Amino acid sequence: MVSTNSPPVTKEEQWGKGGDPSRRAKWWYSTFHTVTAMIGAGVLSLPYAMAYLGWGPGTMVLAVSWCMTLNTMWQMIELHECVPGTRFDRYVDLGRHAFGQKLGPWIVLPQQLIVQVGCDIVYMVTGGKCLKKFLEMSCSSCTPIKQSYWILIFGGIHFLLSQLPNFNSVAAVSLAAAVMSLSYSTIAWAGSLAHGQVEDVSYAYKKTSSADYMFRVFNALGQISFAFAGHAVVLEIQATIPSTPENPSKVAMWKGAVVSYFINAICYFPVALLGYWAFGQDVQDNVLIDLKRPAWLIASANLMVVVHVIGSYQVYAMPVFALLEGLMVKKFNFPPGLGLRLITRSAYVAFTLFIGVSFPFFGDLLGFFGGFGFAPTSFFLPSIMWLIIKKPKKYSINWLINWVSIFAGVFIMMASTIGGFRNIVTDASTYRFYT
Repeated sequence: MVSTNSPPVTKEEQWGKGGDPSRRAKWWYSTFHTVTAMIGAGVLSLPYAMAYLGWGPGTMVLAVSWCMTLNTMWQMIELHECVPGTRFDRYVDLGRHAFGQKLGPWIVLPQQLIVQVGCDIVYMVTGGKCLKKFLEMSCSSCTPIKQSYWILIFGGIHFLLSQLPNFNSVAAVSLAAAVMSLSYSTIAWAGSLAHGQVEDVSYAYKKTSSADYMFRVFNALGQISFAFAGHAVVLEIQATIPSTPENPSKVAMWKGAVVSYFINAICYFPVALLGYWAFGQDVQDNVLIDLKRPAWLIASANLMVVVHVIGSYQVYAMPVFALLEGLMVKKFNFPPGLGLRLITRSAYVAFTLFIGVSFPFFGDLLGFFGGFGFAPTSFFLPSIMWLIIKKPKKYSINWLINWVSIFAGVFIMMASTIGGFRNIVTDASTYRFYT
């Protein structure tokens, strides 16, 4: 749909919205893009989060987060075309509509960028670690290579893939990533089930100081928040779907979102519960590390993680690329084209690569970014915008659900940001940089 009151869209404006004004994606595109965006490396840390939360609280937080974020995903999809004749193709566009032209970008854009850039940094670390683990398991006689070099190798792949122009061009990569996420999640929970409980398994809370345990619990909340991260790019994904008054994009997008959340559930809950069941309080922050047999299968799972985070990196990077290129075109009159992509995208990949090599604390990064960025974009910003735009009746079920989501999201944001940052500082004190 195009607003009859809107001026013609210039080439520069088209470029700022992603370089391709056409909308030809099918509903299943939204499924695998959302699966790729949501089911990331964070699923492998869920048993570790359970180790600090315990059976009851851990299961409850996971289930409540699934329900709350499914609701906020639906709200985002509905708000995409809440104004007749207008499509809010980006999170920041919807933010402008809800909070105003000046205030909207300041509220929404920093949070969205934290999610997108934070994800890409974590995926740099994850990709490098899993490449290292794959080689070690595949070739025990090979000379070990430092983790930093593996992260650099993984980053090198993205200098090439980042030159793909838009979301539609990474559809095949995203589909492969979605299949891989389902595959390695299945290996993680099936491997845990086949492994069985370790000797003297304990589900008691970890023995540490009260202060340290509290911060670790806060970080665990952030790790679970990180697992529900697709909202930061949901509007950009929906923008690729065609829409008419008779068949609005929200119908196809919601169908894709429901399927992706079903896939999400059959990945997250078995991995979290069976991983914790098998290894108890001593589970690693990446459950695949605990699984050593059969070696070929676990090595394959690590390689699947690499393929998945390659796709996930691109899904989160595409909106950032569009933003950077739009800025270069509008502010500095840089001509759109290959030269623009080469400069801006290579600079972005280099930045995320540098941060990933410098701070490769997988679990702590998940907690920090999960709280600082994902809790706002997935838990409470959609609810705030829904209350402002839709204005549900005060004290109605809809009104109450949104306020519960807001309070829960703010608590998770504050707690997990503090916990994750404190743990990064603590771990950095004993870490030798670039080793």
